[in-house]
Amino acid sequence: MKHLDVWVTGKVQGVWFRASTKETADRLGLVGTVRNEPDGSVSVEGDEETLAALLQWLHEGPPLAEVSGVNSSFSALKHYKEFTISR
Repeated sequence: MKHLDVWVTGKVQGVWFRASTKETADRLGLVGTVRNEPDGSVSVEGDEETLAALLQWLHEGPPLAEVSGVNSSFSALKHYKEFTISR
């Protein structure tokens, strides 16, 4: 199990980015949170292969998003229990 922090830049507000990220994370069986921030901040935990799948999805985002960049880094586990949307 690993923890990944991700920052997504571009048009990620007002395009269902958070809800779509939660839906994708839930489908993949990941835990963590996506925050209501202009940079599309995501903190997520899971195995490396599944984290890579979410990271790939984040490069595109939902249909109305216009992702211009994705940065990520591994950090210490926070032991999330589920995937949530933080306001």
